[in-house]
Amino acid sequence: MKLTNLNLETGIQKEWLITNGIGGFASSTVLGINTRRYHGLLIASYNPPVSRHFILSKVDESIIIDGKQYNLYANMCKDYISRGFTYLVEFEKNYIPIYTYQIEDVMIKKYICMEYGKNTVGVFYQIWNGNHEVKLIVTPLMNERDFHQESFQKDFEVEQEQKDDQVNVTINHGKPIHLYMQEAKYIPHEHDRFYNMFYMEEEKRGFVAEENLVIPGRFEVEIPRGIGHDEEKAIQQLPTKEISFIASVEPTIENHDVKTMINREIARLTNLMYDANLEGEQNLIKSYLIASDNFVVYRKNTHLHTLIAGYPWFADWSRDTLIAFEGILLKTKRFAIAKEVLLTTIQDIKEGLVPNGYSEEEGTPLYNSVDASLLLFEAVQKYIDYTQDVDWVKENMYASLQEIITHYAEGITLDGNNIFLDKEDGLISAGTPNTQNTWMDVKIGAYAVTPRNGKAVEINSLWYNALKIMEKLTQLKGENTAKYKKMANQCKKSFVEKFYHKRRKCLYDVLGDAKIRPNQLFSLSLTYPVIDPASDIAKEILETVEKKLLTPYGLKTLAKGEENYIEVYEGDSFRRDMSYHQGITWPWLLGLYYNALQHVMQAEKTKTKKKELEEKWQLFINNTKITFMQELKEGKTIEGIAEIYDSRKPYEAKGAFNQAWSVAEIFRIII
Repeated sequence: MKLTNLNLETGIQKEWLITNGIGGFASSTVLGINTRRYHGLLIASYNPPVSRHFILSKVDESIIIDGKQYNLYANMCKDYISRGFTYLVEFEKNYIPIYTYQIEDVMIKKYICMEYGKNTVGVFYQIWNGNHEVKLIVTPLMNERDFHQESFQKDFEVEQEQKDDQVNVTINHGKPIHLYMQEAKYIPHEHDRFYNMFYMEEEKRGFVAEENLVIPGRFEVEIPRGIGHDEEKAIQQLPTKEISFIASVEPTIENHDVKTMINREIARLTNLMYDANLEGEQNLIKSYLIASDNFVVYRKNTHLHTLIAGYPWFADWSRDTLIAFEGILLKTKRFAIAKEVLLTTIQDIKEGLVPNGYSEEEGTPLYNSVDASLLLFEAVQKYIDYTQDVDWVKENMYASLQEIITHYAEGITLDGNNIFLDKEDGLISAGTPNTQNTWMDVKIGAYAVTPRNGKAVEINSLWYNALKIMEKLTQLKGENTAKYKKMANQCKKSFVEKFYHKRRKCLYDVLGDAKIRPNQLFSLSLTYPVIDPASDIAKEILETVEKKLLTPYGLKTLAKGEENYIEVYEGDSFRRDMSYHQGITWPWLLGLYYNALQHVMQAEKTKTKKKELEEKWQLFINNTKITFMQELKEGKTIEGIAEIYDSRKPYEAKGAFNQAWSVAEIFRIII
């Protein structure tokens, strides 16, 4: 994807991301202006995929041509913006980000790449020089902090030493940061700081939006003269100079050639395309595979892979992982990784609960989810659907699935989840008024914004689905299935009787709460729908969702007209938290609608109505494809899809700028 004619207004809104497969990443805007505290060239993961630290904010380049200095860098302070982007003639994201600058007949290309599996970033420069005296100056802006926290201090403790062609910088007694630049002269700076870098996106979110950075020194490289080529032909000729810059917190920098690093990363990503062997528009498939790869990371404490929920601030969350599982891993045929992710999910099961995630620094399992354990059953079933590898499931997953069913049936009090099976109706109840353990999980202090305690619609849809999957697996093992069959039948009978709201033509979101929300689609979207897709109830549910919740970018979390409905996500953390699940649009929910519509279409017996549903289903796919192909080209995130969108035009992207389940479900629909 190439962008030209860049200006401040549009360029500052577009963000790119590259990752290293262990939780680290690099990200910025296409102008090179960092607008978030999470923007930087090296966000390193000290305990993959978490314990992430902000190391290298950026490298600012200047070029001296015949004695005149041109600053290519672009930075923002509240009262000043340096406008090096005026020399930026093109930004391209072709596997990796590429910036192209032009001044007279001197052209500079800047490639940014992370070394896969390492906390290392490389910047590769190609420079075309006409017949001038030219010097390139590269100045790193640095810090060493938790990536969630800005640094307000003015006095940093900085130590640095130069050893051969490498500079080792230590900031505030943190890990040594190794800097290297090929054929460069390094000039150390004493007490040099960049004060008050302004992050406009943090200010929008109600956070402190300025910080100070360390400038340990600068690198200077002389650029030889070219052969007098003109501007139009410059790009066609060999560069006058190629230079590698590297920053790393690894013990040693093993590879000093960034060009080799880039070639390896392109080859790795290209191999993903070959392995996936997907049919369709190759550029779209390429964007999908690169986007999905960003979320696949190694977890050190399990020695297995997992999925990051979203960038820039999320870690791996089991709920998000299991919802994104099919779109990120199965559709791309990454079956070996898929098995590892399933094994990661069951690694720390406790009292039948899959950890919803792990703490950022300590890596402590967090058991605050009633749905993650039940979502695991659907992920396992999808794995079987794609691979037919029932034997692996029986050997590695069956016992854990059995344990989950047993504990849910007997009751779970761990960490206040208060999960129990009502023996009278066979339905699962969970939570308390102050416990948030469904996906609508915002809490402000002790206050639950969307308290969904009791018998929630998606939890009981998932419970029925889990029982039916368990029944099938038990049958395949040659064991007695009567227990699971009986529990499933009781659940289904009670569900239809109790959840259907005849007047509103919808399902209760939680028994006793008839707000129209998208969670009711779980009843039709899973492998074993608890609502018969051929029933009139199924058609009513779909019609209600289409009228009240469906937008081009996803489903609203609450219908307009309901109490506390909010359609724009904005303001400080309190205002945003109050709106998060109260009307804001989420793209991943389109996956539920897609499945539900497909199931209803397939169950329809009347030829005329079946044809109408087929046309509706195809129109939905086409419209979703048009919307998100446009979003990929012109939206906020290059080769990515945001976490949430406003629910009114222009449907502005909000939240995390690249979210796993958004990418997984949208691409699953359109490819």
